[in-house]
Amino acid sequence: MSKLEKYLDYKDSGVDGFGQIPEEWEVRRLASLGRFSKGGGISRDKLAEDGLPAILYGDIYTKYDISTTKTKNFISKETALNAIKIIQNDILLTGSGETKEDIGKCIVFKGREAYAGGDIIIFKQNNFDSSFLSYSLNSSYSIMQKMIMAKGEIIVHIYGSALKELKITLPPKQEQIKIASFLDSKTEQLDKAIKQKEQLIELLKERRQILINDAVTKGLDESVVMKDSGVEWIGKVPQHWEVEKVKNIFNLIINPAPNNNNEELLSIYTDIGVKPRKELVAKGNKASTTDGYWRVRKGDFIVNKLLAWMGAIGLSNYDGVTSPAYDILRAKIDTVGLYYHELFRLKVFSEEMKKHSRGIMDMRLRLYFDKFGDIRVPYPEQKEQQLIVNYIEENNHKINKAIDLQLQQIIKLKEYKTTLIDSVVTGKVRVV
Repeated sequence: MSKLEKYLDYKDSGVDGFGQIPEEWEVRRLASLGRFSKGGGISRDKLAEDGLPAILYGDIYTKYDISTTKTKNFISKETALNAIKIIQNDILLTGSGETKEDIGKCIVFKGREAYAGGDIIIFKQNNFDSSFLSYSLNSSYSIMQKMIMAKGEIIVHIYGSALKELKITLPPKQEQIKIASFLDSKTEQLDKAIKQKEQLIELLKERRQILINDAVTKGLDESVVMKDSGVEWIGKVPQHWEVEKVKNIFNLIINPAPNNNNEELLSIYTDIGVKPRKELVAKGNKASTTDGYWRVRKGDFIVNKLLAWMGAIGLSNYDGVTSPAYDILRAKIDTVGLYYHELFRLKVFSEEMKKHSRGIMDMRLRLYFDKFGDIRVPYPEQKEQQLIVNYIEENNHKINKAIDLQLQQIIKLKEYKTTLIDSVVTGKVRVV
């Protein structure tokens, strides 16, 4: 069952989006295939470590693909009294999402029974193959219909009353089973290949972290005599290096921008460092005014006190202004900014920043300069800092090239998976 070819006879589907369909297939509204209901009675604060299985709509987005047998969440018997039960082969769709493209993602529940949380639309089908329906409802043809049915802008919603009108192409029952079995096998192979490439990307990223960590804490000369830095997270450093407190290398700068300024608005992101806000509008709200914001010079560091320990710290390659909620650091002795940019964004340094942050819980931690300034860091001579930066950039280029290659291959595999599902569930090709 690995070959794909055309059906012998086709007919007009009567629907522009579907075009020709196999002679024995139909175009059906979901309303004619089953009935809709809604989950409810479960929120994340009611989850338990053990108990009765439950599914939340957010988990359909992030943890499940076309189907699931075991759930990731549990609720108590008391919570279950007000929740909605689901059984084997029920189809679950997400009732809300961030974009129209994401709305109405679908899975089949293949366990015995569980409970569905709010914002889950439950579809109980009438003696059809649930796996086939799930593939079909996740196809590009169904996504386009759901986008038209979606309501809202910031939070997008879709309702069972609208989904009743969604149309799919439907083969005879035995053909549904055959198609679903074929897609289960092929998508499993594709998902395995994608996962392998994602794991390789993670290995490349780990290799980069190790390379940067060794370069900024041990230098490039393997034959140099080492000494104990006296700092646990650093370990040994070259004998000729200094180890200084951050406050001996950088000053905290407080320089408010004037009123009615037209300076470039900058922000700091954990993944990409400092960027002009206009380049990443979707990632944050636009400030109505930047009066009183901190002025930033090219070569300064921006530190998000709340998220520094998660990597929200970086060198600015721009002049501009940034939120007064951030700290601005400026070198007061000879440094190469990119050397400390790489050092400050290391995972091991993030852990050190976390130790010096204040707060009662992770998402409330703040790193103030009086504590950050006391962290001790390596300080090689400026010339050696530049040699280290050159070495890191050269190797980063090679690693990024390898990562980009894997990402491109992942994109192609995902595109092939989408095309395969679309072609099979609409009868463009036949599973032999």
